[in-house]
Amino acid sequence: MSNEELKRYSDDFLEYLLDVRGYSNITVETYEIALRQMSDVSHFYEEDGMKVLDITPFRFAIVKNSKKTIVKKLSAVRSFVKYLEEQCHLPVKLIADESIKVPQSLPKPIEEQYIEEVLAKADLEEKLLITMLYGLGLRISELSGLKLEEIKENWVQIQGKGNKVRELPLIPEIKRLLNVYGERYMPKKYLFEKGNAPMNAAQLRYKLTKCFKKKGLKVTPHQLRHSFATHLLNHGARIADVSELLGHETMATTQVYTKLGSVKKMQEYMKAHPLADGA
Repeated sequence: MSNEELKRYSDDFLEYLLDVRGYSNITVETYEIALRQMSDVSHFYEEDGMKVLDITPFRFAIVKNSKKTIVKKLSAVRSFVKYLEEQCHLPVKLIADESIKVPQSLPKPIEEQYIEEVLAKADLEEKLLITMLYGLGLRISELSGLKLEEIKENWVQIQGKGNKVRELPLIPEIKRLLNVYGERYMPKKYLFEKGNAPMNAAQLRYKLTKCFKKKGLKVTPHQLRHSFATHLLNHGARIADVSELLGHETMATTQVYTKLGSVKKMQEYMKAHPLADGA
């Protein structure tokens, strides 16, 4: 289901509020502003026979609004979904609607520019290590055990937690690095090897932390995985797709990143806005 259809349903809903429910013009205009903003950036699609409305990008877009405004806009979206279900008989699964509590121990994502700066100075092995973790969202244990036979032309097959297998697309830059790395280092069985054995997670972690330390940054492999998810969502990726790429069992695990992104944007807003000086 396209966003054009979403907007059409939205228009029908506004007419329903005005003509059937008898809402005032001012109230309907308030709903219209919220729904237009939501429709412009959100993802409306069908999955397993169920209509899904993913408002993750919308949550990022309104993070600078006041708490009161955010509550009103989310209320408008919930009312719209209720209308679709009750009046149009169209069940909809709403994603990123709820408030998400983030564990205090969750690592902060790394700024995109810092990753780019470190990559610019890294050697070939370091570049591939960082790019595999950040470009694919891998766990360090998954990268340590990655065999050459699991790397196809455009896909890489990952053995995740609980022996669950997922396939991830290889972006052109990763494919290029893999080709150059293969020609220079000529690994035999595993992508990262030392002697005849795969480099273990501790060895790869040491190489990574050493690389970022040159830039004055303390970075862990798990932070790159968090950065992969956060940056994808910040740039408008669907939370369902990010969840699948990460190998999460449920999207609830992935939804912490929507909160992380919102908190970060609010912090930047409070730093940047002239009126926030005394806040």
